[in-house]
Amino acid sequence: MHPLVSDLSGLSDEELNRKYNDLTKKYNQAYRFGPSGVLPQIQMILENYRAEMDRRNRKFMEEMDKKNDDFKGIIDIQ
Repeated sequence: MHPLVSDLSGLSDEELNRKYNDLTKKYNQAYRFGPSGVLPQIQMILENYRAEMDRRNRKFMEEMDKKNDDFKGIIDIQ
């Protein structure tokens, strides 16, 4: 967790995606300007956003799995 990032669970999916995309653009701009101390900080924040999006996607998939009984007897061979 980056210390300057507030709780992301309060954001809507749209807000989360928009902020993630904006931060990705800023990261790319900073990368183009050359060596910068801000890049690791932005990467840490991006990881927080990705973790929140992954958590939401996992929760969504679990909810969908509970609703759909068609795949209960299938063995997962990942």
